[in-house]
Amino acid sequence: MSQIRAQILPSEIPNTAAARITIDAPAEKIFDLLANPRDHHLFDGSGTVKKAISAPDRLFLGATFSMSMKIKLPYRIKNTVVAFENDKKISWCHLMKWTWTYELQDLGNGSTQVTESFDASQIAPFARWWLKKSGAMAHNPKWMAKSLVALKAICER
Repeated sequence: MSQIRAQILPSEIPNTAAARITIDAPAEKIFDLLANPRDHHLFDGSGTVKKAISAPDRLFLGATFSMSMKIKLPYRIKNTVVAFENDKKISWCHLMKWTWTYELQDLGNGSTQVTESFDASQIAPFARWWLKKSGAMAHNPKWMAKSLVALKAICER
């Protein structure tokens, strides 16, 4: 049995990371999972996303949603959707102002290329300190790749 892997993309910009995978499913099916915060824990490759605490049934530009998280200790984080193009792109950020973005490209024949990116290049000094202290930038590419593999498995069922 072959091991499915997402491609970790190189980045020249500090405090950014990205990964990509091809999923044999239409963009709308994939986007439906991404636009529903109650499903995020199902494909989280980091193991830090526990559940949605408050969220609309489907995200939209400007929507806010709160998640129960755990990195050593449990905490809650409130996110705001800052980009939304139905079946193409969704991005959110939280208090520290880094963004998580998913971009979907229809490849035809029912396949979709999904790129997940993390951008903390324009954040405040305290947030940069936290990223360094927590070691997040070392883990994020691997966790993003694992998330995409899990997303692929769900969407290809």
